[in-house]
Amino acid sequence: MKIGFVGLGIMGSAMAANLVKAGFQVTVWNRSSDARNLLAGMGAATVPTPRAVAERCDIVIAMMANPVAVIAVRDGSDGILAGLSSGKGYIDMSTVDADTSRESARLTHAAGALFLEAPVAGSRKPAEDATLTIMAAGDRELYDRSLSILEKMGKKLLFLGETGSAARMKLANNLVMAGMLTALSEGIALAAGSGLDLGQFLDVLDSGAVANPMFRLKGPQMAANGEFPAAFPLKHMQKDLRLALRLAEENGQPLFTTAVVNEQYKAALAEGLGDCDFAAVSRVIRKLS
Repeated sequence: MKIGFVGLGIMGSAMAANLVKAGFQVTVWNRSSDARNLLAGMGAATVPTPRAVAERCDIVIAMMANPVAVIAVRDGSDGILAGLSSGKGYIDMSTVDADTSRESARLTHAAGALFLEAPVAGSRKPAEDATLTIMAAGDRELYDRSLSILEKMGKKLLFLGETGSAARMKLANNLVMAGMLTALSEGIALAAGSGLDLGQFLDVLDSGAVANPMFRLKGPQMAANGEFPAAFPLKHMQKDLRLALRLAEENGQPLFTTAVVNEQYKAALAEGLGDCDFAAVSRVIRKLS
């Protein structure tokens, strides 16, 4: 089976690399040449357009930063859709809103191909280790056909039904994650400001009911308040919060805490922290405290 991969950012490059390592014939496209060259060095083929990826491959996977980027590689004479034909598959693993996913499905079906949305939970390290959680929805036939591919990128796979379900699930997941990290930031700010040892504070958290892998990973970095190399860029988390709030408004669901958390991430963006890891929101919170 020939696999295409469009979008070789922090996540996509690691995911595509795992497919190459697993022995799949992989063809890649990315705007910047550095990521393309890295994958080419591992044995992947490179082509000049997303359309060429779709023309060459049985299944094309896209991993883009936001809905605008998804549309940019999907549409137009050089886009993925232009290279699809009957029997092929298009899997969008980007985190987008449900409307964008449904439009991708509609256009894919019009081309005679199958569509699957499959956003992931996890950041750089889980992508590198192929331990992502993959939330899929759309054409079950494509999901079943793609299991051997998805299993090389994730440790937990869920099929959630009709297109749009996975997009909504991912946004609900990420608003919880953002809220948890903001709460940790405030706890660190309070502990530091009141003279407590931050190592001991993190030990207390890790020994109780709120212990979790994210606090274990991000806590020491946030306590040190140093550099925040991006595993999951802050600008992408703020995008997910924005999409979650829009979904909530469409459904008449108030999200009081998420609205406040979003403002904190917006403040971090205004401080120029968008390309840092999303844990850098702690800098803004400690400054305010």
